[in-house]
Amino acid sequence: MSSAMPALVNFAAAPHSVELREVACPEIGPRDVLLQVRAVSVCGSDLHQWLGGASWKVNYPVVLGHEFGGVIAQAGREVKGFSEGDRVVSETAAVIDEQSPLSRQGLYNLDPNRLGFGYGVDGAMTEFVKVPARCLHRIPDGLAFEKAALTEPCCVAYNAVCMNGRVQVGDTVLVLGPGPIGLLCAVMAKLAGARHLIVAGMPADAKRLAVAKQLGAHVTVTGDPLPAVRELGDGLGVDVVIDAAGVSATLQTAMQVVRPGGQILKVGWGPQPLNFSLDPLVLKAVQLHGSFSHNWPVWERVIAMIAAGQINLDPVISRVGALGDWHECFEKMHTGEYVKAVLKPNG
Repeated sequence: MSSAMPALVNFAAAPHSVELREVACPEIGPRDVLLQVRAVSVCGSDLHQWLGGASWKVNYPVVLGHEFGGVIAQAGREVKGFSEGDRVVSETAAVIDEQSPLSRQGLYNLDPNRLGFGYGVDGAMTEFVKVPARCLHRIPDGLAFEKAALTEPCCVAYNAVCMNGRVQVGDTVLVLGPGPIGLLCAVMAKLAGARHLIVAGMPADAKRLAVAKQLGAHVTVTGDPLPAVRELGDGLGVDVVIDAAGVSATLQTAMQVVRPGGQILKVGWGPQPLNFSLDPLVLKAVQLHGSFSHNWPVWERVIAMIAAGQINLDPVISRVGALGDWHECFEKMHTGEYVKAVLKPNG
């Protein structure tokens, strides 16, 4: 393999500080593998970094990409259970303190020292990426890499809705924000037994709201969802609100539409100050539950669900392209024309 390779690099905090550059092929340690990247999907956080709107610390310059799978090209001498040629996907927690109390609980996704691919260390929008073997999961031979690359966002959604959420059979559920995570949260809510599923977005989300219908939403709403919610049942609100929008203001909407004793799941990032009262949370005795990332058992379950076709990703993948197509993919995901784009750095 060559010592230099093309990579999509986020080199500064200023907007649009992303470009293709030649970078050195990484050297692996004894417990790492060198992964030949077969597919890497574009995440909303990649777009945030491209637009200069990241609300998390980025170690510039860094190769983007944290939703990926590939084939092991080389395994470190201490790696056990994986070998060259294995088809795998990777978790995102590239650096953790393995001795921290959270890691020892299996909650390494919440370890304060955690660094992820694509912002903390170099990610997978390139030909080869260094991955700790502890991050790896095997995938079945019949699972296409472009679908396997969406394991990570599916895990975000599963962890939010099915682990941190309390969606029950017969519940009414509202999803705010029909981006990829919001749509996948809608899928999980449907699988968890939601009786009535609403997905709300903005006028620019028309194509994504159409995909929400394909994925099983009963109603889609453009703009304020409160009128649609008031028409449901007793009019007191929905059982669960999943806030998957990338702004802070939607939390206020969530508080308005959730029923007393209900739950708000906060998945979307929003760096803006709130500037409104949280008193409705108290008055309604609502549970507000944040959800971040995922861990090993979530990955194993989600891979099985994708492989079995229980999670239908066909409507979600709008475009599969080469690494050189990154700008078009970023632009059209940003405008809402694409739900999810997947890049294949090695063809």
